[in-house]
Amino acid sequence: MGKNLKEAMKMLEHSQRRTEEENGKKLVSGDIPGPLQGRYENGCAYFHEEEREGLAKICRLALHSCYEDFVVDGFNVLYNKKPVIYLSAAARPGLGQYLCNQLGLPFPCLCRVPCNTMFGSQHQMDVAFLEKLIKEDLERGKLPLLLVANAGTAAVGHTDKIGRLKELCEQYGIWLHVEGVNLATLALGYVSSSVLAATKCDSMTLTPGPWLGLPAVPAVTLYKHDDPALTLVAGLTSNKPADKLRALPLWLSLQYLGLDGIVERIKHACQLSQRLQESLKKVNHIKILVEDELSSPVVVFRFFQELPGSDPVPTTVPVPNMAPSTVGRERHSCDALNRWLGEQLKQLVPASGLTVMDLEVEGVCIRFSPLTTAAVLGTRGEDVDQLVACIQSKLPVLTCTLQLREEFKQEVTGTAGLLYVDDPNWPGIGVVRYEHANDDKSSLKLDPEGEKIHAGLLKKLNELESDLTFKMGPEYKSMKSCIYVGMASDDVDISELVETIAVTAREIEENSRLLENMTEVVRKGIQEAQVQLQKANEERLLEEGVLRQIPVVGSVLNWFSPVQASQKGRTFNLTAGSLESTEHTYVYKAQGAGVTPPQTPSGTRAKQRLPGQKPFKRSLRGSDALSETSSVSHVEDLEKLEHLSGAPEPDGLEPSGPEPHPGAPPPQEAERTGAFQNGAQRPEDDRPQVEEPESLR
Repeated sequence: MGKNLKEAMKMLEHSQRRTEEENGKKLVSGDIPGPLQGRYENGCAYFHEEEREGLAKICRLALHSCYEDFVVDGFNVLYNKKPVIYLSAAARPGLGQYLCNQLGLPFPCLCRVPCNTMFGSQHQMDVAFLEKLIKEDLERGKLPLLLVANAGTAAVGHTDKIGRLKELCEQYGIWLHVEGVNLATLALGYVSSSVLAATKCDSMTLTPGPWLGLPAVPAVTLYKHDDPALTLVAGLTSNKPADKLRALPLWLSLQYLGLDGIVERIKHACQLSQRLQESLKKVNHIKILVEDELSSPVVVFRFFQELPGSDPVPTTVPVPNMAPSTVGRERHSCDALNRWLGEQLKQLVPASGLTVMDLEVEGVCIRFSPLTTAAVLGTRGEDVDQLVACIQSKLPVLTCTLQLREEFKQEVTGTAGLLYVDDPNWPGIGVVRYEHANDDKSSLKLDPEGEKIHAGLLKKLNELESDLTFKMGPEYKSMKSCIYVGMASDDVDISELVETIAVTAREIEENSRLLENMTEVVRKGIQEAQVQLQKANEERLLEEGVLRQIPVVGSVLNWFSPVQASQKGRTFNLTAGSLESTEHTYVYKAQGAGVTPPQTPSGTRAKQRLPGQKPFKRSLRGSDALSETSSVSHVEDLEKLEHLSGAPEPDGLEPSGPEPHPGAPPPQEAERTGAFQNGAQRPEDDRPQVEEPESLR
């Protein structure tokens, strides 16, 4: 009985082992299971942590396939026939350097293929120029080894013409590798022709972790090759159990999501991109930099303002009727505004996952890539609608700020004491600096006096409680300080703003000078007072005599014959800057009136504002702060106030009644009595008037 049981167990184990071997052969030689089943036939998979590691292994496999003696002779085989790896100019930064470091190849083995400049997308590889480079390399005795194409560039998500590139690679025997974010759309039922052509390539790299929002999930490189020995040498296959366990996190995640869950997440990201793209097409002053593919999961846009006599579409060729400096200044101005817009949208709609990037041709743009952020941030369709609403609310501020910059520059240039600073990286109306009397215009070094004036000016401007924001800069403290004026709406009075800045800065400078002069005057006055008091003390000693200075004798002498000494002192007049005697104060028990200080300088334009109107607002334009009914009454009140202030004041009040009696008081007393009769009766009127001393009159 026990013997038969052992034989049955052996037969069962043998049958299970044979079934596992058959399943393994089907898995290796058949289609890739999962969403790509039926798309990429007869492929093998390599799992790796670093996204670029799979491409480095593929390059090593291509080297072993093209150079048969590479295993024996090593890099000596590459001396007579150098390999060439072709990369697009729109490839992710640092990819070529990483491949050369991993393969031990010199940098001349890399060939950078430019993108289209005349036709097509400016982020797609120029196929005609690539063929020209391949022919030149063959004539020089080089070996075209591998071409890296993009199915969704790292910057804007554009797809190269993979079908045309595949034909070119088959013609010259080049290995074609494809990578990019648009490869995720292969799991959908509808795929664009350019992305579908990637299934015919020799290898591709997929990153399901960011696409599906799965952390700690490895990347996958799919490849087609029939020689298992070369794949083992290249490091694409391994017999170690630890290497085989790399796919376990991905397998568990895919089992948890299921095929429907994977397709649903990718489909949801594409729908969000399509929704934003369709909405932005209806918004003015917004340009979309994405190819005409509804399935592209990346949307890149930017704010632009049409210049007079220029093409609204940015091109690499400069406009002939505009100076290069003007084009560059406007380009930097729009870049600063787009950078500000991107930061504002990121704060207002954090679930959108926006990123701000700087492109070589278009400038600063804003990218929306829900395929890499929606699964983590939980982006929904309502977030896209909120994002579009925020963009529309910021557009008036952007357009008005860009239009007011030239007016602000002209006003500052025509105002004495102000200097316009051209800083195109500032997303505001402009930058201005006040030039004080001791300012060295030829030097850009730090000026302590100017920094003190600008600090006080910034404090005064912020106390006005206007809608504008003011900032003191620059960030580099080794240069002179300036005042940075922020974003503005269309109802800003630029002339009033510039005049307020100039007048306030001039007042601060004059007050600082007055304080410095007062300090010097006070110091000199103290010294002079000490000298005069010392002289007065010496005169007192001579007047009293020597005997009165002896302690006992002086007391007896002062008792018999007291000295009538007058109190003498000194007072310092800050306004006149002179010393005066205190005799008048002790005699009449009152201080002198002194000299009236000069008035504080003010602006030439004293603008009268309506009640509730903030500073720097144009009164002629519609203001949201005033209602339609209240604005009419406010205007009438303002006109009455101007009429009363402009009318001449009466000389006095004429008393009503009969002619005055000869014994009546003089006219001044009559006027005073008439004024009291017209007003309220006061009990103090019956009191006798005390006549003031003649000296005080």
